[in-house]
Amino acid sequence: MTEAATTNVAVLLSIGRHPVSGRTRRAATDAQALEMALALRPKRLTAIHAGPAADADALRAYLGMGLERLTILVLPEGADPVEPLIGHLRRLAPSLVLTGRQAEDGEGSGMLPYLIARGLDAAIVPDVVRIGPSDAPASTASMTDLVQALPRGQRRALAVTGRLIATVHPSAPPARASAFGPARRGVIEPVAAQATADLFLSECEHRPWRPKPKLMRVKRGGSALDRLKAATESKSGKGQLLVNPTAEAGALAIYDSLVEQGMLP
Repeated sequence: MTEAATTNVAVLLSIGRHPVSGRTRRAATDAQALEMALALRPKRLTAIHAGPAADADALRAYLGMGLERLTILVLPEGADPVEPLIGHLRRLAPSLVLTGRQAEDGEGSGMLPYLIARGLDAAIVPDVVRIGPSDAPASTASMTDLVQALPRGQRRALAVTGRLIATVHPSAPPARASAFGPARRGVIEPVAAQATADLFLSECEHRPWRPKPKLMRVKRGGSALDRLKAATESKSGKGQLLVNPTAEAGALAIYDSLVEQGMLP
């Protein structure tokens, strides 16, 4: 990444929630995004959170990572943060915006970075694991070099020109620990913002997350131990790889797999 491209960086931070205790905390991938932003050593780094003012104390863990100031766009409970964030980022005009993949609370849909990219008319690259120095000529001042995570541990090098929104993959460098002293000394600056209610979230039913139940196969006959093993053990299928199959061949392969797993007679 060229020096000119790192002069103005913004990082979006959300409130995380511990999966076991349910207590609020810093969000894991958002903390990794902040770690990546701090490693770039930009001339201007702006950390932004959008939400109710009551969330301020939970944000201090980010300040403990080395931030001196954090801006919170104060929104009513249940408000949609997309438009306030877009308006605030338009005023800041950062060349790079870093954020996590999705929120650990609320909808957690992962759509917010894409909606912001559309509102700012910016490029977006998901699952970034590294933003490194650029080998491009000095004249290419707006180019950003990064590494994107792909399935099965693969990596892809990219070069993006212009304003960029990047979401951080969990395999990115881990975030540093939060120090108590800097967390207390850091400044949280509230900024009043106007927002509309999130109608989709208001119509949703909220309940604790539970793991999806496994499909149990019923085996008739045999001993009780055999029936228990058949119900609890997972059967490993043979599997097959189809390259550009026809619709009929693909449908037949899916049907055979469902029959093999006992989901169809």
